[in-house]
Amino acid sequence: MRVTLMTLLILVATAIHATEKSPDEPVSLEAVWELVQGQQAQIAQLTAELKATKAQLKQTDSKVQITEEQLVATADYVDEVQRNREDSRTSIGGYGEMHYNNLDADDSDNDLKEVDYHRFVMFFGHEFTDRIRFFSEVELEHALVKDTADGSSGGEVELEQAYIEMDLDDNHYTRSGLFIVPVGIINETHEPQTFYGVERNDVESIIIPATWWEGGAGVGGRYGNGLSWDFAVHSGLEMPTTGSSAFQVRSGRQKVSNAVANDLAYTLRLKYTGVPGLELAGTYHYEQDPTQTSGDGLDEGQLISVHSIFSRGPFSLRALWARWDFDGESVELANADQQTGWYVEPSVRLNIGEQDWGFYTRYEDVRGARDRDRFDQWELGFNYWPTEEVVFKFDYRDRSHDLESESGRDFNGFDLGVGYQF
Repeated sequence: MRVTLMTLLILVATAIHATEKSPDEPVSLEAVWELVQGQQAQIAQLTAELKATKAQLKQTDSKVQITEEQLVATADYVDEVQRNREDSRTSIGGYGEMHYNNLDADDSDNDLKEVDYHRFVMFFGHEFTDRIRFFSEVELEHALVKDTADGSSGGEVELEQAYIEMDLDDNHYTRSGLFIVPVGIINETHEPQTFYGVERNDVESIIIPATWWEGGAGVGGRYGNGLSWDFAVHSGLEMPTTGSSAFQVRSGRQKVSNAVANDLAYTLRLKYTGVPGLELAGTYHYEQDPTQTSGDGLDEGQLISVHSIFSRGPFSLRALWARWDFDGESVELANADQQTGWYVEPSVRLNIGEQDWGFYTRYEDVRGARDRDRFDQWELGFNYWPTEEVVFKFDYRDRSHDLESESGRDFNGFDLGVGYQF
């Protein structure tokens, strides 16, 4: 009751003040009621504003929570990027090529018509630090390794590279392990989309036995004026001196498989790329004993190779010359003490329909250890690159041997190929 009376008194006083009447004048119930309704409206408005304020506070709390979650997610992302950056020090790549050969020889026994998945290669590399890195290359040749009745196999699994490279400073480095011998053009750069022709050229197969790798250590330098050099001490050849492969350089590759190392070999290369579109290089290679056996009629060997690559606009010209000189009575009697080869290859690469087509011709002169490895060959064809790392190839070849006894091996025919790198 006291609360009610007190409330009424407050209302009456407010009504008197609101109506600006003197206290002696009577206050009507209508005025009081009108005042009460006004106060209720104000209370309702204040209540609504209070609810709105609470809602805003709740929304602000939600935003704060979301911001906190975003900060946590951002921190996790940064950690993941850092981990991925560390993981990116390891790289994987590879290349492969399949060939179809259709060659008609003068003697049909020497015809060749076959399909061969020639190479499947994987690269694995890792950067331990900014100055120490590892690189390797594993190759499966001819798609299959299988023992046969005659003891041969359908293919080979080979470790072609596995070395540690360490920078000494900004211009010099060392290399240790199993590495490609720095000689010729395609020995180091032999991915299928980097050269013309389905098969690699014969000079850099018979005279320079590409792909040619050895185990050892080397040092090199690269300079801003385009000059570079490489020097390596490594395992050498173990060439046969008898049989059908006598004194054949390619048959002497040991592939660093329990390689006999009675006598080491040495390689020095100089290269110049200081003019845009031009590469000039020369290699001197010395074999103290190419058979790893003394007194067998083959004492030492020296290889000199020079090449040039010149490109301007769509046009390019490659040329290479290589020569082996061997000492020893047996190799001289076999007329294999000098083995030489050279080729010249002009080409043009055009962008047609937003895709690249390359057209080339090549002439080769090869004088190897065996009569079958002494011939001239003309070749022409094209490459089609739907993308830079994929190539389709066609070529036509015409080969003539020096000796009449080898004329049955003369052939002409065509090759088809597909290759990739990633």
